[in-house]
Amino acid sequence: MGKLSRNKGKRYERELANYLSDNGFPSRRGQQFSGGGDSPDVVSEEFPFHIEAKRVERLDLYSAFSQAISDAGDKPPCVIHRRSNSESMFTCRLSDLVALLTKQSWNENSGISKD
Repeated sequence: MGKLSRNKGKRYERELANYLSDNGFPSRRGQQFSGGGDSPDVVSEEFPFHIEAKRVERLDLYSAFSQAISDAGDKPPCVIHRRSNSESMFTCRLSDLVALLTKQSWNENSGISKD
């Protein structure tokens, strides 16, 4: 990955953290050098998902989501992504979304521990 691409990714992580913070989910850019579940691209105690942020023109969504799953820890994974001149999009497992919307406990089927 080139320097320009890394910088674009960092800018998007900051943009995303600012957007979430402005909308009631205090957030900051994560520490990617750490790796693992405790270092999502964007850190937010209030946002209910582990965030994998991607700012690319051509996204391999399944690869990005696999990365989110492997890093997610105790939160359900999601990928928030955007390409140039486009809005950000949010991708998660349907089971995680339904559990959140119906306020059910995360279950073993979604890969998340129960409350």
